[in-house]
Amino acid sequence: MNIERDQRRFRQIVRGKIRDNLKKYVTHGEMLGRKGNDVVSIPVPALDVPRFRFGDNGNGGVGQGEGEEGDVVGRGDSQREGSGEAGKDPGGGHYMEVDISLDELAALLGEELELPRILPKGSERISSEKSKYNSIRPTGPESLRHFKRTYLRALQRQIGSGEYTPNDPRVIPTKADKQYRSWKVVEEPEVNAAVVYLMDVSGSMTDDQKEIVRTTAFWIDTWLASQYRGVEKRYIIHDAVAKVVDEQTFYHTRESGGTRISSAYRTCAALFENELPPADWNLYVFQFSDGDNWGEDNEQAFTLLDEKILPVVNQFCYGQVESPYGSGEFLGRLENEFSAQYESLVTCEIEDKDGIYDALKTFLGQGK
Repeated sequence: MNIERDQRRFRQIVRGKIRDNLKKYVTHGEMLGRKGNDVVSIPVPALDVPRFRFGDNGNGGVGQGEGEEGDVVGRGDSQREGSGEAGKDPGGGHYMEVDISLDELAALLGEELELPRILPKGSERISSEKSKYNSIRPTGPESLRHFKRTYLRALQRQIGSGEYTPNDPRVIPTKADKQYRSWKVVEEPEVNAAVVYLMDVSGSMTDDQKEIVRTTAFWIDTWLASQYRGVEKRYIIHDAVAKVVDEQTFYHTRESGGTRISSAYRTCAALFENELPPADWNLYVFQFSDGDNWGEDNEQAFTLLDEKILPVVNQFCYGQVESPYGSGEFLGRLENEFSAQYESLVTCEIEDKDGIYDALKTFLGQGK
């Protein structure tokens, strides 16, 4: 049908607009406040339908009226900067809200950043069998009898045979009237990838740095969800002590203590041991910090990384968010210690929001 063709064409145009502006959406988190369960609303430039515009008759035309050669055309006194009253006419730069699925958004991100598909390791096809009651049959156990359908079938039979009396509305089902729920065994995919986010929430990490982390994590979640049947998420915050928290707490907590990164690694390793065994999960760890750590803690942190985390994860990503208060020393020490030994280690510096785009390509471009 023509309308379906037009709808497809419109979607293609909108998709092109989103892709053209994707870097802006990535770096500034335009859609984070508009995210639903499966879709996100994105503001795109309004699409104007071409139409004729008619001027006032008798007001002159091209080459008519007063003026000298070289005068600027099309600017009247009312358009001078800083003058005039509030206008009543529409201006340019209109935007419209367009809903797009997270799967489609992930596809656009993959195309734009040229991200490779992830090849899962381990139990990438974890699934369980589940009975789904989705049909009706005339036989079955009494515990599965569908009372409403049985009653309606008996009522129809009695009305059709003339047995039903409105003044004495008794409906008595017979064996032939009974209807039972029936089931079908279906495979239900289970979660098979887990993402653990670690963040330093000591006093040197400001709200601006946390907003960068939040935006980066949104795009990481979107991409990984498109690569796996399900993704489980855990959040760990730390200063000198670490703890597992919910997502809201993760992005809105700020402490004033010192920094011991080893506390976060120890908590992460405990998650792997007790909840997310590496034999059953594809594990991803994303750590965000301003690079500060108590100097004497580095050795303990590196020991935990070397023994408990780096050997078992698909990927360990360390993003150093530049802060006016952080020293930024941890990134260099981490790279010197492990870059040559572990391919699963990926690091990058995120100076500001504009750095999110390159960070995503660094983190997700490994295809692990």
